Amino acid sequence: MYLHLGQETVVMQDDIVGIFDLDNTTVSKSTRDYLAKKEKEKKVINVSFELPKTFVLTNNKNEGSKVYISQISSSTLLKRADNIYEINK
Repeated sequence: MYLHLGQETVVMQDDIVGIFDLDNTTVSKSTRDYLAKKEKEKKVINVSFELPKTFVLTNNKNEGSKVYISQISSSTLLKRADNIYEINK
């Protein structure tokens, strides 16, 4: 199934490695360095026209890892993912 990240962007749920709150995780230098590295590699996709709240790390065997920046909160994205999981049961 797919998870909607905002602005008509969806990712396969099986490709999601993690959903992270930007305010909490970017306190760490290693996280900031990782995001900067992905930005240089052109692997960051911004799907937010507003203040970003979350980044979603994905890994696809064909495309490798990507980072999606979303305006949707991490808790909302997790609820959406859980709802999709419950529907598939």
